[in-house]
Amino acid sequence: MNARIGVADTTFARVDMAKFAIDVLKRYHGNIEIIRYTVPGIKDLPVAVKKLLEEKGCDIAMVLGMPGPNPLDKQSAQVASSGLVTVQLMTNKHVIEVFVHEDEAKSDNELYKIAKDRAEKHAQNLLKLLFKPEELTRDAGMGKRQGFPDAGPIRL
Repeated sequence: MNARIGVADTTFARVDMAKFAIDVLKRYHGNIEIIRYTVPGIKDLPVAVKKLLEEKGCDIAMVLGMPGPNPLDKQSAQVASSGLVTVQLMTNKHVIEVFVHEDEAKSDNELYKIAKDRAEKHAQNLLKLLFKPEELTRDAGMGKRQGFPDAGPIRL
């Protein structure tokens, strides 16, 4: 199967998460084309991903953003997230949202590790969603996490 994958990111982010995601996607041994679209801020992501899906003919997309720790940043992230859901409904295509909030970590080093892990794991999820959805079904209820260690399933 040939696939076009859109990757949208921002200049506002403090880590180049798209690089990590693209590195994972490039290791896939199938016929894929990756199209990257970088915008200034998180609220610019919905239109960027809509353009990737509609104008560039991408089959699926992921967006990577890093909202700051302030209340306005949180509000901007929520607005962007709502816009991304709308894009999915308008295009009937998946958009994997990969946001890392700056206040998820206590240090820049920890923030970098979270961003790298989350971007890489969501790139793997994107490939599974596109090419091997049965693998996602197999992992249902397993407490998988991106950016942090897996929580594991609850067993009673």
